[in-house]
Amino acid sequence: MPDIPLNSPACENGENSNPAQSFCIDADRVYDSCGDKDCLSEMRVFFTEANQSVINTAVSVRIREANIINTVVNVEPVTYHCGFYSVDMTFYFEIVLDVFSSDGSTPTTVNGLSVFAKRVILYGGSGNVAIFTSEPDSTCVDPDEQSLPIAKVQVAQPMALTACLTECCSPCMPSAAIPECVTTYFGGAIVPSQSRSVLATIGVFTIVQLKRTVQMLIPAYDFCVPDKECVTSTDNPCDMFSRVDFPVEQFFPPNLADIDPDNIETSGCGCANQNS
Repeated sequence: MPDIPLNSPACENGENSNPAQSFCIDADRVYDSCGDKDCLSEMRVFFTEANQSVINTAVSVRIREANIINTVVNVEPVTYHCGFYSVDMTFYFEIVLDVFSSDGSTPTTVNGLSVFAKRVILYGGSGNVAIFTSEPDSTCVDPDEQSLPIAKVQVAQPMALTACLTECCSPCMPSAAIPECVTTYFGGAIVPSQSRSVLATIGVFTIVQLKRTVQMLIPAYDFCVPDKECVTSTDNPCDMFSRVDFPVEQFFPPNLADIDPDNIETSGCGCANQNS
């Protein structure tokens, strides 16, 4: 295989389309994707028992931030639409609030859980193969499940917009099941909303993709060998200091003959400014 520098046009922009060989690789091909900008208005916030007791005595709340904790994704084929699949997503958000027990008081910061469910329809191609590998986690599964495309959901940092207190007519819990990792995140079980609850509004940006692992033929130019040497870090300050160059210019200032006359005018000192 010919030697091609890493900074050659073949590596940068592919203008020299003269590959030495072609290789077949397994790659995730995106068959369909979509992006959404959702304003999730007045989502009920659920709390642990300790945080709910703070909400019960609050006179006002202010939203501080919102974070995505987890997203549960399920893919199912759409009936009578070959190659199309529904992607059901359940988002679990952490809502961080400043809670005021009286007007002008110092707020108490608490966090709670909001849940939002969403469905999109995307094209995922048709496949009817079961994939098994020699990897340790390759277990016996339903072949019908393996023939489904893989859904990938990307969620940007949510925008915290507003929050308000509301009276609860009756205790309620999130309609979706709460994963164990979410319960662990809050450090305790989420309890039903009581006499007083919080409604939060946040903005969310998402990208959803349906992809399958396919074999693709790609051109190959050469191995991508790094041309940058790794720098070994160390916690020893003396080792770090030993790599610093000696500051010769700090001990031996330049002579007048070594100074560029063109720079004297702009240096702010010397006779040149006085004679101008």
